[in-house]
Amino acid sequence: MGSFATLGDLKAIEAAAPWAERGIPPTMYQFLTETKNRHGDRPAVSFQLQSGADDPAKTLTWAELHGRVTQAANLFRSLGVGEKDVVAFVLPNSLETVITLLGGAVAGIVNPINPLLEPEQISAILRETGAKVVVTLKAFPKTELAQRVGEAVKFAPSVRTVVEVDLVRYLTPPKSWIVPLIRPKNPVSHVANTKCFHVEMKKHSAERLSFTDNPTDRIAAYFHTGGTTGMPKVAQHKVSGMIYNGWLGATLMFQPSDVVMCPLPLFHVFAAYPVLMSMIASGAHLVLPTPAGYRGDGVFDNFWKLIARWKSTYVITVPTALAALMQRPINADVSTLRGVFSGSAALPIELYNRFEKATGVQIIEGYGLTECTCLVSINPPDGVKKIGSVGLPFPYTTVRILHTNGDGEVLRECGVDEVGEICVSNPGVLEGSTYTEVDKNRGLFAEGRFLRTGDLGRMDGDGYLFITGRAKDLIIRGGHNIDPAVIEEAMIGHEAVSFVGAIGQPDAFAGELPCAYVELVGGATVTSEQLMDYAKLHIRERAAVPKHIEVLDELPKTAVGKVFKPDLRRRAIIRVYDAALTEAGLPVRVAAVVEDKKRGLVAKLTRAPGVEDAAVTAVLGSFTGPWDWA
Repeated sequence: MGSFATLGDLKAIEAAAPWAERGIPPTMYQFLTETKNRHGDRPAVSFQLQSGADDPAKTLTWAELHGRVTQAANLFRSLGVGEKDVVAFVLPNSLETVITLLGGAVAGIVNPINPLLEPEQISAILRETGAKVVVTLKAFPKTELAQRVGEAVKFAPSVRTVVEVDLVRYLTPPKSWIVPLIRPKNPVSHVANTKCFHVEMKKHSAERLSFTDNPTDRIAAYFHTGGTTGMPKVAQHKVSGMIYNGWLGATLMFQPSDVVMCPLPLFHVFAAYPVLMSMIASGAHLVLPTPAGYRGDGVFDNFWKLIARWKSTYVITVPTALAALMQRPINADVSTLRGVFSGSAALPIELYNRFEKATGVQIIEGYGLTECTCLVSINPPDGVKKIGSVGLPFPYTTVRILHTNGDGEVLRECGVDEVGEICVSNPGVLEGSTYTEVDKNRGLFAEGRFLRTGDLGRMDGDGYLFITGRAKDLIIRGGHNIDPAVIEEAMIGHEAVSFVGAIGQPDAFAGELPCAYVELVGGATVTSEQLMDYAKLHIRERAAVPKHIEVLDELPKTAVGKVFKPDLRRRAIIRVYDAALTEAGLPVRVAAVVEDKKRGLVAKLTRAPGVEDAAVTAVLGSFTGPWDWA
């Protein structure tokens, strides 16, 4: 593991050898085989179905995981999957999820799908990717996943086989006797063949692949971005980009002795690449607590005890989970913990400080995108962590801050601390072909190779990257992307509504929550409560239903009549911050929200005499947006 403290360290790594000469394994199977050869007897991945520190858990060594992945790849090939065919999985976390993710990428193209999506959304992704095989859960108490996937497969004609994983094997008596008796009925309404994962796996060799492992770099994964509408965007990932994430982890952060607690879902790139691929590259030990991770029953209440049980050295998390953990006492020995990696959404400064004070451990914040096969930058684990920054670009990653036109033509490069669009080139960026659908790649690249992220940011004189806003209008709720068009298209269907502007309003827990401002048709009358009822009925994605709907006499608009969202964001900041300050009993109000070239939208506050900065920080520090005194 190399040192990673300064920009100079990263440049030294790049200068040592070009990326093409780093000797990266050419295939996912060789990548895993090299780990088996080095660390075969060491634990690779552990999973416990329930969250108690003494609850049963199952562990696979690297040799055992290699054997299971070999079986899975052979199974998928026997079901007609070639290297350009798709194995989708709609699964919560488990050992089988790891096996399917890797086995699918060895046999063909693996397509992880968020199991929280509705059937029509799952179906749309299956149709977009042309999946041949779907791996999902066998019907199990307290989840309707099997039923929802069955409904989705009915409208995905490419799916020939559904392979079911039965979680009963993780139970002990008497639950293991009872669950099969009370298992929900899963009426099969599709024409695909249904098979049992473990029964089928036993039919195949764990010693060697039944097919030639093509050594050519190729597309090995499809990840959907959002999947919140009927037309998902599907990003394609090459083996080299997936392994690049793992190489970074092993080179800069993880060692074989590390134990990494990851309660994040494997259908998301954060867990799949910076975590799982780094475990393979380094030989470290991955721990998955409960199928639902942080959402699992009792995970937050037992979290510190789980750290102690597994002697975890690192935790993978997101700001919403950190906020929940800080509401629980640290009731176990967590002295083995060396670092916490946070991503998916901006981290409030107050939360960073509270966590460090409570645990003595610093949170390491980074930046990545599904479109980049994830990793872009990170605050150096061994160096200066600039709070509010997402750190330094990784080795072999070039970040440029650009002003471009709609076709991706570079108008000019931004100077130090000047805000522009963040554009990225690295081994994870599939130049010119990020998405499966050709039309979605048009205008996506600056100079044909720098991915336009849609995020606005700046780089300071030390090379640290700061995200200041978004060129694209996505609402990011606890790391979950919500397209405002989903809200706007539903609300405009109301007969009294003339214009709608959906934005993300600040939230101390989720980072942002969806919010909608509405202008009515002339002469129409309708209340916010009635519009909220309409929204709940017509917005299919539950996470996208606005938390606040407000009727304005007129929405702010641009010269060409488009809703001007920065003004709506200002209104939301004033409303949310004023409410939080009032609730805290502080005589402080937001006088204005101004645009700052470096910091984005900044709340300017006025106060009564005697109010101290610390009291205001205790309230507004939980939000990601900056504030100053007027």
